[in-house]
Amino acid sequence: MNLQEYFDGAVGMGILSTADTQGNVDSAIYSAPHIISEDTIALVMRPRLSFENIQKNPKATYMYIEKGPGYQGCRLYLEKVAQDDNPETVSKYQRTSHGNQDGEGRSSLVYFKVIHTRPLVGDGQ
Repeated sequence: MNLQEYFDGAVGMGILSTADTQGNVDSAIYSAPHIISEDTIALVMRPRLSFENIQKNPKATYMYIEKGPGYQGCRLYLEKVAQDDNPETVSKYQRTSHGNQDGEGRSSLVYFKVIHTRPLVGDGQ
């Protein structure tokens, strides 16, 4: 799957699922990922539960559900490989400006290696 081509034309909603070291799972809505290379994506993450989980457990899944009839989309199996906390770098990737709401702190740009991709439904085999 060519991620750049896919996300350039896709319209829908993303869900990032993470877990802490005890296996407690969290899911949160995220915009489409930034495609860094064919096997690396980046997400702007605010200092919330998903971000906390990814600091403890680098593995995550990202599910993208396309808008429209039926069940179209993809699942990306991820592993965190880097993080950039530089506000200038993060601002280049932010699609919206949330500012520092409720004293939450600054966002980070988190890079993930794409370990495996699957269609939204089925095994893709």
